[in-house]
Amino acid sequence: MVKCNLSALMGAKKLKISDVVRATDINRSTVSRLYHETTTRIDFDTLETLCNYLECQPGELLEIV
Repeated sequence: MVKCNLSALMGAKKLKISDVVRATDINRSTVSRLYHETTTRIDFDTLETLCNYLECQPGELLEIV
């Protein structure tokens, strides 16, 4: 199973979903699904944009558990 650590990374930086949406132009529903770990896939463009914005590597955002 793949776990998304977006909520933890955002919490560490005290960011809201709206902050991420505004800064990255990623669709709000996409960010929300990743935040709540209800998504079933992620596009490479979205992954790259989030990693650049959060200053992290893909392995920090996604992990296999």
